[in-house]
Amino acid sequence: MTETFTVNVKPNSSKNQIVDIDKDNKTMTVKIAAVPDKGKANKELINFLSKEFKKKVDIVKGLKSRKKIIALS
Repeated sequence: MTETFTVNVKPNSSKNQIVDIDKDNKTMTVKIAAVPDKGKANKELINFLSKEFKKKVDIVKGLKSRKKIIALS
């Protein structure tokens, strides 16, 4: 079963961390240390969330946006 939710990404931060979770709207704000250049922030976001949730993480929509739809499987 795949679960999707929205992630608002804040790249170029001092460290990777989940800042806010809104369970009602299925929205999460995540700070990522990587810069948004050539997919670096996307790769780091996937690695970070995979470790946090211990599940496979994919970006479904928003590869070039700060607002992304993420799928956990």
